[in-house]
Amino acid sequence: MLKIDIHTHILPENWPNLKEKYGYGGFVQLDHHKPCCARMMIDGKAFREIASNCWDPEVRMKECDRHQVNVQVLSTVPVMFSYWAKPQDTLDLSKMLNNHIAEIVGKYPKRFVGLGTVPLQSPELAIRELERCVNQLGLAGIQIGSHVNEWNLNDENLFSFFQAVEELGAALFVHPWDMMGKEKMPKYWLPWLVGMPAETSLAICSMIFGGIFERLPKLRVAFAHGGGSFPSTVGRIEHGFNVRPDLCAIDNKINPRDYLDKFYLDSLVHDPLMLKYLIDLVGENRIAMGSDYPFPLGEAIPGKLIETMSGLNEKTKERLLSGTALEWLNIPIETFK
Repeated sequence: MLKIDIHTHILPENWPNLKEKYGYGGFVQLDHHKPCCARMMIDGKAFREIASNCWDPEVRMKECDRHQVNVQVLSTVPVMFSYWAKPQDTLDLSKMLNNHIAEIVGKYPKRFVGLGTVPLQSPELAIRELERCVNQLGLAGIQIGSHVNEWNLNDENLFSFFQAVEELGAALFVHPWDMMGKEKMPKYWLPWLVGMPAETSLAICSMIFGGIFERLPKLRVAFAHGGGSFPSTVGRIEHGFNVRPDLCAIDNKINPRDYLDKFYLDSLVHDPLMLKYLIDLVGENRIAMGSDYPFPLGEAIPGKLIETMSGLNEKTKERLLSGTALEWLNIPIETFK
């Protein structure tokens, strides 16, 4: 079966010193402190340790071959979004990251698909870079964060960007970042374990209640990590909508449950019972394999949960492993043959 992993992250191996280039800190730099390994550093503090599979496409393809993954959808590491920075600087950084992804896709078009990143704190600049990504670089779409500084995804400032994504027919991937409440969760990796699922639910609820899906019915949006905490709390969300429409239905009067077939989710839930629930909730046509490669919170063997689940027939597995991804990306299967 064809296997397409819609949720993988990549970085260039090197880039300029951004603090020197832009005149202020907060940006990520790589410290290649030993062979095939690097530290992601922010203002001299270690953020994350990464290996060469985070920047070397040859290493990635070898690991993909080992796990029978045919295609990876590449996107930047969310900490690189840099929505907090000056818009022109984020645009410059986005161009560098997008050019890098486009170069890899251009070199290995049957193995990789690219998603760009944009300076979403300036929707005008974001639209300009979106258009360049799709029309000039040939990327399939854009990855964005679960919020943009003080704006949730329902903010009217962002609507023109979503409108442009729909008009271009680009795929949109929403990934949690800058997790809510992280100051209250300094121990136990809780921002990643608790904050990340909540961020994704925030993004989904914002787009539903804000009427984004209602106003832009052709927008193809996929959310990371199986939709985070949204699927397990959709009953509460619907109940809140029903009992307090004065608070919930102020921008969109349609039941949130009516939108369960209007967006996509990746399969990264780490639990067969949860994946079965997702299939029952949104349907196999709305779930695509995603692993969060190459990071430790991802699925170590991409697609293993789908492939080893009892009760899934071959047609359903094929849909989860590639069919939904092809639909979301709007790419014909012949592209990868």
